[in-house]
Amino acid sequence: MDYISGLFLGFSLILAIGSQNAFVLKQGLKHQHVFAICLFCAVSDALLISAGVGGFGAVTAKYPNIVTFAKIAGALFLLVYGLQSLYSSLTKKHALSTDTTQVDSLKKSLLLCFGFTWLNPHVYLDTLVLVGMVSTGASNKLVFAFGAITASFVFFFALGYGAKRLTPLFTNPKAWNILDAFVGVLMIALAGKLYFG
Repeated sequence: MDYISGLFLGFSLILAIGSQNAFVLKQGLKHQHVFAICLFCAVSDALLISAGVGGFGAVTAKYPNIVTFAKIAGALFLLVYGLQSLYSSLTKKHALSTDTTQVDSLKKSLLLCFGFTWLNPHVYLDTLVLVGMVSTGASNKLVFAFGAITASFVFFFALGYGAKRLTPLFTNPKAWNILDAFVGVLMIALAGKLYFG
């Protein structure tokens, strides 16, 4: 029962459309470093969930400056990336193809993923505080944490590799421009919500 509770909580928290999910989707559509990106996101979640269940939520409650710093840094990161995506949607005419020559390096992709994951204070609130608090009601915290971690692994790999089914749609340059515009608006909206919310 603790495993199922952790699994359902994990899915409920991660299913919301956010900057990290949009990035994973985009990498999946581009067929670039999908395994590494999905693994990075899932392992990051696993570490944060483990810390939350282990009691780190009490630390963030005691030292709110940690969350404030992450809030400002995260808002700036999302704003810059959002503006870049909007600019790309207006100026670039690109489409997916099997012989794509422009491939971002693994290092660059992981650095972007790091920003979307670790500079998002909502991640800390969800995993460290919320999961940590809910886990106090579990009879076996380890099993509960394993359930929540399973949800992250299943979700990210399903999103990253499932995006390939949409590849035919994105051979049309207009579809990619629309996605870039959507991602840009989403990132800027999330930056505003993060900073002013």
